[in-house]
Order: sequence, then C-alpha cells, then structure tokens
Amino acid sequence: PTAEELADITLLVAKEVKTLGIEPRIAMLSYSNFGSSDTPEARTVRNARAIVKQKNPSLIVDGEVQGIVAFNKEIMRENYPFSELVDKGAVNTLIFPNLSAGNIAYKLLQESAGCEVIGPVLLGMNHSYHILQMGCSVREIVNMIRIAVVDAQLKGTGRA
Repeated sequence: PTAEELADITLLVAKEVKTLGIEPRIAMLSYSNFGSSDTPEARTVRNARAIVKQKNPSLIVDGEVQGIVAFNKEIMRENYPFSELVDKGAVNTLIFPNLSAGNIAYKLLQESAGCEVIGPVLLGMNHSYHILQMGCSVREIVNMIRIAVVDAQLKGTGRA
C-alpha cells in the first residue's frame, strides 16, 4: 500500500480496536527503526505514521519500528526514548507494511506458538464481511461469530 493507504488502514484498525473496548497502542512495523534505513518501503511506513498523527494526534502510534523493538521496552527506552511507545503501556496493535508480511507473521505465530488468531477481518466496507480461513477450528469460527455480532450491533446503532 501507499503511505496514504497504510495510514487509512491504521486508522480503521484503531477504530475497530476501540470498539472492542481496548485503547490501541500501535506499532507500525518495518525492518527499519525510526529512519535507520531510507529505502522506499521504510519511508512509506514512516510517512504513513506522520499522516496518522496528522489525522488523529491523540492516537498512540509510532514507527517505523522493528517488531523486537516494539515489544522490548528496554531496547526502546535505551535507543529510542523519544518514541510514544516507551511509556504508554504494552503495544497491542501491529500494522504490517503489506499484506504478505502480516499474513506470514500471523500464520507463523498461530502454528509455532499456538497463538489464537482472529481474522482476517475486513474493515472499511459498506457492509460487513467475515471470512473464515480454510481448515479453521471450531474456536476460530466462534470467535469470528463474536466479531460479526459486535459488528452487526454497532452497525445497527449507527456507531460503526
């Protein structure tokens, strides 16, 4: 995605996380940390973060940042004390630079660490769509039904 598209994705995800009663603390992921690389992909993530902050200055979001740095407060505090993510609580929302990176990461975690994943969830559509992956478990189906119910309730109240 372009920087503008990545910013829009981030804002949609933040809104969705808030509907679940969670204050989003977002790391926009890259292989670069806060300008350590000046490649087009790193600049895209960096520029997307700037657009997000322009549109929603109160949102806790930072990047471009490597995953290990986003989750390791000691590394973050020691090397990037200026980051919004240093003292605002643990990161709870990850924005990947593209679909491939996000899909690879969540499938690896699901299989190797036994993490429970919910999704994919399509956002920004006029109507609700909920997708189940091939081979999903009963628990994944139940979790997607939960998301569908919350989504329907919010759309029914006009808050979504």
